[in-house]
Parts: sequence; C-alpha cells; structure tokens
Amino acid sequence: MSVAYSHAGPWTLDDVLALPEDTTQRVELVGGALMMSPAPGLPHQRASHRLHVLLEQAAETAGADVEVFEGINVIVPDGLLIPDLAIVDAAAAEEAGVAVSAHDVLAVVEIASPSTRVTDRKLKPSLYAAAGIEHYWRIELEPAPRLLIGHLRNGAYADQPPLLAGAVARVDEPFPIEFDPGSLARR
Repeated sequence: MSVAYSHAGPWTLDDVLALPEDTTQRVELVGGALMMSPAPGLPHQRASHRLHVLLEQAAETAGADVEVFEGINVIVPDGLLIPDLAIVDAAAAEEAGVAVSAHDVLAVVEIASPSTRVTDRKLKPSLYAAAGIEHYWRIELEPAPRLLIGHLRNGAYADQPPLLAGAVARVDEPFPIEFDPGSLARR
C-alpha cells in the first residue's frame, strides 16, 4: 500500500527524511518536488543483488576502502536521490545516519526499469554529475542486458560504448571489476 502525502509548499530535505519508511515505493526529492517510483520488480532486484555481490567482492579484492549499498539516500545539491547501488567511502559511511552526502559517493548504479527509464537516462545522470559523483553506471535489462558507463568530464558524464551481454566487461574505476552483464539477468 502506498501513502499519499499532504504537504503545502515545496518539500525540503528534512521533510522527506522525516517521512515514514515505505517499502512499496521510493521517494526522492528534486527541486522541492517529490519523485516517486514503485518498488523494483524481480528482474531489477535480481540484477541489483548480483551486481552488489560482484562489487563487494571486487572492492575487497582490490583493497578499496569502500562500502557498497543498495537503495540508500544520497544528498545532492538539488535534493535527495536513491540510486539502486552506491559505492561509498567507508569512513563516510561509518559516520552517516539516514543519508550520505554525494561528495562521499564514488559511483552510483541505476538499473533501468519500465517506470524509471526516462529518469535513469536523462534526469538522474545530470543531477549526479552536478553533485560531482565521478562514476555513473546504468544497467539496461531490455532488450538484452548491457552496462553503460559514464565518467565525469567537464560537469557531464562521458559515456563509453555499451558493454554487452555475452562478453566480459572490464571496468577499472573506482576499482577493477570484470563480469558478463548477461550474468545479472540469468535465473
């Protein structure tokens, strides 16, 4: 069951962080307005969980002083976003409470779902870039799994060619990791 929120005027970060927890939808804040999306479907959750495990293993192997989180609150200059996955500086994560500042986030990952495709392709990359998050990854599951990687250059993400299912994707930053994007979707 989702909750309808009654509120006068623009929403603030404090207003959003004070909302009750709702596992049926994600509530984000952009420019004083709420953005809500339904809880992710099973293919999305499968991919998110698998990539989370792969990222944690790669970070540990590399000795990276980071933590990998699913669905956390990230404070950006224009509000609050909830990436599907976030790689966060470990010391900052230790000190964080309900939300983490974007300047402590090394990378974010969004997994495009039918309800979030436009947001994940257009809006969120610009907001993450404005916040100075160095790496933006997007996983597209349809029509076939692929990984799109953006590296922050001159205030925007410079995209590399897509990494397709059936081949090993090799990524060096923020730490080395190798995986087949197709493995994120297989049952």
